[in-house]
Amino acid sequence: MTNIIPAVNIYKRFARDTAIYGIASVLPRLINVLLMGLHTKVLPPQAYSINTKFYVLIAFFNVLFTYGMETAFFRFFTLLERDKRVLRTAFTSLLLTSIFFTVLLFLFRRPLIELMDVDERIYLIFISILLLDTLMVIPYAYLRVMHRPLRFAFYRTFHVTVYALFNLIFLLWLPFWFSGSEKLIQWYAERPKVYYIFIANLIASLSTFLLFLPMIVRFKLGIDKQLWKKMLRYGTPVMLAGMFYIINENFDKLALDYLAGSNIMGAYAAIYKIGVFMVLYITAFRLGAEPFYFNQHKEKDAKTQYANVMLLFVVAGSILMLGVIAFLEWIVEIFINRPEYLVALDIVPVILAAYLFLGIYFNLSVWYKLTDRTRYGMIFSAVGALITILFNIYMIPRISFMASAWATLAAYSVMALLSYFYGRKHYRIPYPTGKILFYLLTSTALSFWMYEKWPDQTGIKVLILILYGLMVVGMEWRSLQEVVRK
Repeated sequence: MTNIIPAVNIYKRFARDTAIYGIASVLPRLINVLLMGLHTKVLPPQAYSINTKFYVLIAFFNVLFTYGMETAFFRFFTLLERDKRVLRTAFTSLLLTSIFFTVLLFLFRRPLIELMDVDERIYLIFISILLLDTLMVIPYAYLRVMHRPLRFAFYRTFHVTVYALFNLIFLLWLPFWFSGSEKLIQWYAERPKVYYIFIANLIASLSTFLLFLPMIVRFKLGIDKQLWKKMLRYGTPVMLAGMFYIINENFDKLALDYLAGSNIMGAYAAIYKIGVFMVLYITAFRLGAEPFYFNQHKEKDAKTQYANVMLLFVVAGSILMLGVIAFLEWIVEIFINRPEYLVALDIVPVILAAYLFLGIYFNLSVWYKLTDRTRYGMIFSAVGALITILFNIYMIPRISFMASAWATLAAYSVMALLSYFYGRKHYRIPYPTGKILFYLLTSTALSFWMYEKWPDQTGIKVLILILYGLMVVGMEWRSLQEVVRK
């Protein structure tokens, strides 16, 4: 029987870092989820679709602006045993290119504003956020690779706290304070409420950048040309994979906006965010796992460790998926404040399953990152993007928003399967496949069954969740005993 945690000390450090990164990821995203309640209260679905489109574009351009340099930095900084040339080269490269790209976006703003269909003020906020966020990529990565999760968590939490605070100021307090002045209310009303959300984001990004500035000014500038070429070759497929990932994550919203209307897109985008609980888990796990994978790859038992991490991920992810379905009634009551959004509620179990497969894919990606075959990640993501595009275009006119949810599940599950089978050829990891499939299929089936059978019976769903948890403990009892003994 495969033990979940045979190397206790290694896993304790991994668990500690993941827990801290989890706070750094969960707390900001949890605040964002709480803000979703405010946003769905003050914004109708049509306005919420504008907010969604803005962040879809931010995500896409973020990938272009960073062109895989973050992952390349991780790879070469650990491979060359923390050689400072890697830090200098990565940061200087992003500094120069981000300034260049920002200038281009500003010079060609007229046609781009028409293409993106946004207000000029929103466009200027857009490119400012892009520049600031890009300049913070390497500082964040440096904290992770140097095992400084507490500082990483502080910066992330600071950013989202400022963002949340100014959301409250702009969307709740300003209208209240201005209520006694007709001129101030008129000035406030001249801008759509979604505009103030973007201003809050800009203030948060600028504040966090200023907080990073003492660290950034200590980075020496300079590019090692040979090293830069190697990092670029390594990072370019990662960038393309990232672009395909953005398509997988966001093409559905754009397609729904065009094929089904902004109201449907806004409702879908808001309910889709309930899947953020699985995203939080995946992000926290990934932030802790990525440095762990690179730092452990020279150890003799590295592959066994990777297999055990995958099992841990699936076990915990399956419990989380059931937990979200069990408490879905409460979650909806807290975070969705307009009944118009509930039309898309049926996507929840599909999106949760899709994100669990995405997390599995992220864990499987270790083989092509460690063997410098990042082109495979690009290929797998391209296949997923093709599935996403074709499925959405063909099926949205037939089954509306459910097409987008099923397309997401199909894309991520196919990507995971492709990565698994190709990984067996190039970097075979002894995954406990039988156990993983059992936990994955059982939890997915239970989630769909609970949602369809007892949509309003929280008590019954919680009981099923508890029974599933007890089953997991029973199956992994020996491994748990080993952890307790050590």
